Amino acid sequence: MLKPLRQGLPPLDPAAVSDAASCALPARYEAVGEARRFTRATLDQWDVGDRFDDICLVVSELVTNALRHALPTEAAARGAEQSSHVRLHLMRWTERLVCAVRDPSHDTPVPRDSDDFAAESGRGLFLVDSFSDSWGWHPLAGTLSGKVVWALFRLGPAGMSR
Repeated sequence: MLKPLRQGLPPLDPAAVSDAASCALPARYEAVGEARRFTRATLDQWDVGDRFDDICLVVSELVTNALRHALPTEAAARGAEQSSHVRLHLMRWTERLVCAVRDPSHDTPVPRDSDDFAAESGRGLFLVDSFSDSWGWHPLAGTLSGKVVWALFRLGPAGMSR
């Protein structure tokens, strides 16, 4: 899952992750609030410094996009929860944090043209791009089906106050 994060950055060693947390999210729009609460609680424990609000905003956008575009409409509408189709992962290294949202779709995430910012929907990836240091996506392999959309944040030195 971490291979695409290496583009233009020093290597990320999966074994060097200092903290990691994840949660399964139900296929209903209330899951965005659940993801935000989970992220806030996790980041508060990790003391991530001044990127706290940016990370929570990006998590909200990634989860909203997964629910809106990656799940069958009827599943999101009726709140089908037999197996969670969306999962949020948070991984922290000394000076970096990655938020990754896994969903069952194989469709490429497409950011809306910035000239169309007045449109009612489609601004999510524009916001992800604006508030994170980099983002991307890749298809899953092996027994997992779908894709992961991720955003990377550079963090200040540990213990930096919010």
